[in-house]
Amino acid sequence: MDLSAHSPILLFDSGVGGLSVLRELRRVLPGAPVIYAADLAGLPYGTKSEAEVAARVCGLLGRMAERWQPRLICIACNTASTIALGMVREVLEIPVVGTVPAIKPAAALTRTGVIGLLGTEATIRQAYVDNLEREFAGGKILLRHAAPELVDAAETKLRGARIDDAAISSATNGLREQARGAEIDTVVLACTHFPLLRDELQAAFGPDTVLIDGAEGIARRIAHLVEDQPLVREQPDRAVTTGSLESLKQLAPAFRDLGIERLERL
Repeated sequence: MDLSAHSPILLFDSGVGGLSVLRELRRVLPGAPVIYAADLAGLPYGTKSEAEVAARVCGLLGRMAERWQPRLICIACNTASTIALGMVREVLEIPVVGTVPAIKPAAALTRTGVIGLLGTEATIRQAYVDNLEREFAGGKILLRHAAPELVDAAETKLRGARIDDAAISSATNGLREQARGAEIDTVVLACTHFPLLRDELQAAFGPDTVLIDGAEGIARRIAHLVEDQPLVREQPDRAVTTGSLESLKQLAPAFRDLGIERLERL
């Protein structure tokens, strides 16, 4: 691969949840050239089968890698990562960083030993999550709840529209109402969309509950992998979508806040 100082970091997500990762990446690598790819035509991933997600993610990232020659790809989507990360790494010859539920740090933080996990339907049923629980949360209780409504709520918030309060209460109640749910003191936000609703979720869970996600750790991992490489932003960063360009343009203020001015259709 022809890697130059201008080769971008490619952030990929089903929608705009990956902006929570981009926000942290800007803090550690403010000068890095970035392309943000939103597969809005495929949203949501959480209700699709594993085979559908794997085929779609591998196909899209193969095309994007060939077109833009990125120095690194970050799959800024828990669902896509838990299903397709291994396959993508086998196919592509560049570093690929995934996004996995922050169970390890949550297990270290919990005082009651009861951890909540909010994710999509596809994420919470993955063996990948079972393995993380077994490896890092032995002796703890991990309560899982699928909250696909939060994906729509996060996208709605970024478009400047009012969030349906029922989406927030449904997600929090889905954890709290399980056996021992009242003891939850740490909640893993296992979808990159969910940190975009941090204020709303924090208010619902209460100030004594710690909300944790993996965005900061992912940004540090990316920075480590490119630390000896020259990074030059030759032109304004861009966001691309597989879906409607008009839909992406509704999110222009959110992208602009993170230094992305160019919005294009893939």
